[in-house]
Amino acid sequence: MTGRILIDLFSTLDGVAQGPGGVGEDTSGGFAFSGWQAGYPSSGVGPEITKGMEGLDALLLGRRTYDIFAAYWPHHTDGPSGEIGQLFDRVPKYVASRDADLALEWQGSSRVGADLAAEIADLRARHREVHVIGSIDFVHTLLAEGLFDQLNLWVYPILLGAGKKVFDDGALPSVLELLEPPVTDAEGVTLLRYGRTERTPQVDTFED
Repeated sequence: MTGRILIDLFSTLDGVAQGPGGVGEDTSGGFAFSGWQAGYPSSGVGPEITKGMEGLDALLLGRRTYDIFAAYWPHHTDGPSGEIGQLFDRVPKYVASRDADLALEWQGSSRVGADLAAEIADLRARHREVHVIGSIDFVHTLLAEGLFDQLNLWVYPILLGAGKKVFDDGALPSVLELLEPPVTDAEGVTLLRYGRTERTPQVDTFED
């Protein structure tokens, strides 16, 4: 079995993916719009998220996102979001950190980061679908090293003008493949599913 690494991100139209889920989630760098996604209700995102989680059998998270999830999801295994809460509580959770003494109290949690490329290969061998949710700083590392298979990007019709972008200057030059037609809901939020390829951008000149 060769599993896949899937990145799930919420982004504004100008590419900002910092702190979408709540006020105070990520205000680093003086970011003033933490919680921007929560402030823009969308009728289509919830069903698509639930659909996208059907094959998930492991989580791979950056430290900040892990702490947010660990404080929330174990206590939300009932109610409207209970299905996702139960799933996250049940599956193995891998946390990217260089801190060898990191204490991880959420059940099923362990650290990766000593040799990320080798550890990603091991996760692909052990799991069918490993999802990276949020974790924008860690995502920058995966994009820079080409250590992902699919990017699921929810794009909101919002401009913020500042904040951590999906693609920073360290992203590996590459050509992505659109895997499915875009899905757009009534609020204008569009889901784009891209697969990584081995192709690199080519340059040319338009002929008259």
